[in-house]
Amino acid sequence: MPAALFDLDGVLIDTEPAYSEFWGGIGRKYKVPCDDFSDRIKGTTLTRILDTYFTQADRPRVIDELVEYERKMRYNLFPAVEAFLSQLRAAGVPCAIVTSSNAEKLDNLWRQHPGLRGYFDAVVADEDVTRSKPDPEPYILGAKRLGCDPADTWVFEDSLNGLLSGRRAGASVVAIATTNPRQALDGMADMVVDSMADLSLEALVKMNEIKRLKNQA
Repeated sequence: MPAALFDLDGVLIDTEPAYSEFWGGIGRKYKVPCDDFSDRIKGTTLTRILDTYFTQADRPRVIDELVEYERKMRYNLFPAVEAFLSQLRAAGVPCAIVTSSNAEKLDNLWRQHPGLRGYFDAVVADEDVTRSKPDPEPYILGAKRLGCDPADTWVFEDSLNGLLSGRRAGASVVAIATTNPRQALDGMADMVVDSMADLSLEALVKMNEIKRLKNQA
């Protein structure tokens, strides 16, 4: 049975609207020269965002604003997340979170949802990688921490950068249309669903069988 690697924002927790608001405001405040800034950085580590878009003088201020924002924000789980994770746990499927978020944010998440941590055998965060999504490093490391080959994993993603990362790692990729429309995700994944409620272990096994048959054709 493959292992399961989950992105965090937009897959497990519904924070994308809050982050779009935050980064949109930060982009305007610090005069970032691109209109789609908040969309462009989805799935990107904070280090890469700061290095790419902000001056060295502005970076500490942006970090302080983000830390304060994340300390107060709510980390709402998407419907059916715990039910699906429970199904995987009951079937003995190893699970990991692979996120561009940092350890401090994850601590905020565990405080709000203390039972969630128990579903995951490993976590890969911002501090653990040198190259962020869409590079495959995060998902390669996630598979390694679960003791399996990346080709023997399911990756669950919502962002285009994350989907590319999973595909480049060699995983079977499931796109969840929470932050991007389905038409933008077509061709980016082995399966596209509207929400976690549309997922089941049986559907994933069937997806892998179809993929195997196509590869043999």
